[in-house]
Amino acid sequence: MTEAALSAETLTDRQTSAAAWFRSLRDQICAAFEALEDDAPAALYSGETGRFVRTPWDRAEGGGGEMSVMKGRLFEKVGVHISTVHGTFSPEFAKSIPGAAEDPRFFATGISLIAHMHNPHVPAVHMNTRFITTTKTWFGGGADLTPLMAADRHQDAPDAVRFHGAFKTACDRFDPAYYERFKTWCDEYFHLPHRNEPRGVGGIFYDHLNSGDHDTDLAFTQAVGQAFLDIYPQIVRGRLDQPWNEDEREAQLVQRGRYVEFNLLYDRGTLFGLKTGGNVASIMSSMPPVVKWP
Repeated sequence: MTEAALSAETLTDRQTSAAAWFRSLRDQICAAFEALEDDAPAALYSGETGRFVRTPWDRAEGGGGEMSVMKGRLFEKVGVHISTVHGTFSPEFAKSIPGAAEDPRFFATGISLIAHMHNPHVPAVHMNTRFITTTKTWFGGGADLTPLMAADRHQDAPDAVRFHGAFKTACDRFDPAYYERFKTWCDEYFHLPHRNEPRGVGGIFYDHLNSGDHDTDLAFTQAVGQAFLDIYPQIVRGRLDQPWNEDEREAQLVQRGRYVEFNLLYDRGTLFGLKTGGNVASIMSSMPPVVKWP
């Protein structure tokens, strides 16, 4: 069935079910991250155990969202945000969005997270998934891992292998071609042209996914979120007891600069949020709390 042939009721049901999944995933991720905060050894991680603070926000043009931010002992800063917004694209921006040139009205719902860690040996991570409706409908998103230490920033590093393995398993359940396609897309997307280097060790990235079977595409997007929920806490737990020194902390802060450069110059989510009147605090919460450019 084409988007044009969908009844308003069916489309609303699909939007509602996608938004409900993103909220559920948010709750599961926040619970898993708070458990990691609890389990971080006090000998390495001083201070109070962090907890997420949730802040709702409204969008004047329609919809809104909820920020969930935690600053703790293990997580130096982590944001897990959900949003459901609707309205009309500007004429200029509509030209760049599939199906919006014909009719600039849109609906978008999704989850986006970024975690920056105190321990330089624990990789930063990003994940987002979303469902967009214009005169067309599609899913998009993915996840990528960003180790900060040079020894871990290659595809054969143990954390990279485990991270990719989890998403390959999720992809293979739906289409054996998905993983290589979405891995390549991720490698190409999370690349800093001005430095000619990758942001991290990649993962998967997909966009404009509409196979013609909405339920299957939703199930795949749910599998991507579940794969993240399963693998990233495992990676963190494997690094919890690893000590660090001031030189490693310095290297971490310098490498974080690459993250900032990408998000401000190239990130689609940042652009989409700003162009659609999203919550600036939520959009910019992906920035690391401390960073250096030597």
